[in-house]
Amino acid sequence: MDSSLYVAKTGLNAQQTRMSVIANNLANVNTVGFKRDRAVFEDLLYLNISQAGGQTGADTVAPTGFMLGTGTRVVASEKIQAQGNMISTENALDLAIEGQGHFQILQQDGTVAYTRDGSFKLSEEGELVTAGGLLLQPAIIIPQEANSITVGRDGTVSVELANGGGAQELGQIQLARFVNTSGLEALGANLFRETAASGAPILLNPTEQGAGAITQGMLEASNVNVVEELVTMIETQRAYEVNSKAISAVDSMLRFLNNNL
Repeated sequence: MDSSLYVAKTGLNAQQTRMSVIANNLANVNTVGFKRDRAVFEDLLYLNISQAGGQTGADTVAPTGFMLGTGTRVVASEKIQAQGNMISTENALDLAIEGQGHFQILQQDGTVAYTRDGSFKLSEEGELVTAGGLLLQPAIIIPQEANSITVGRDGTVSVELANGGGAQELGQIQLARFVNTSGLEALGANLFRETAASGAPILLNPTEQGAGAITQGMLEASNVNVVEELVTMIETQRAYEVNSKAISAVDSMLRFLNNNL
């Protein structure tokens, strides 16, 4: 009886964790470039009461074993890397990636982070930066006399200078790809960091080897599907209720024993 209480408790904990994952997905439904998470479950160790194939007689063996499970747990939260919808902003500094690449962002400690959020701004020196003021890498500096900015699908950045100054090419935006994108560590602020699981970044020009093409004047929306998350939330709620009812049932059985034996 005590083991069944513990097993049901692990179910409550696992469903509570899954609900936290769903809540985070829904909270970030409007976050640019956000990738939804999915809770990954695994069963816990089994109590092996009798072994399958064990000897039951001189010439016979057990066709099945007798093993009691000890519950479940959430072992990981996996990022689903499906492409989000494209939102037109008509802002020349908004860039969306159609593919698997990530923009490279220089952090304050000198390390490089990665993001799908292409809502860039201009610093006081004319550098392309994130909303938090972090520099895009390789650095792109827009001259003050620029009249318009053009970013090609291959990442080439050029400007049209005012007063008949003509066109000027400023540089090339590079994208980073990873063997295992789900292995990236989420840092918050729409940033990711490489890990041993993700592998080292593969730096490519846009449109090369699956890095993806850059679309100017658009942003990639979150890939969270609200309807799907609501359905999953209801499923999680029902699973939580069933586990709580199991605890109540075991409690009633124990109370019956105490009162009648």
